Amino acid sequence: MPYAAPLWRSIRDDLRARIKAGLLKPGEKIPTTKALMEEYSTTSATVRRAVDSMIESGELVGRQGIGVFVADDSQRSS
Repeated sequence: MPYAAPLWRSIRDDLRARIKAGLLKPGEKIPTTKALMEEYSTTSATVRRAVDSMIESGELVGRQGIGVFVADDSQRSS
């Protein structure tokens, strides 16, 4: 049986694809945790892991009490 990647990685990869395709633009707020939970039929912990991994890599920026946004060029870590 082939190995299936964890769902959080699939969510991360999908968000990356949306950014690359221009569906989510720099400075734009990503869907809420609740919206992503519903879209992927998963838990908040799974969504948070995907989003947190993108924050750690500098692809997304979290703003306390406001939301999570696509990093623009000045915010991206190289």
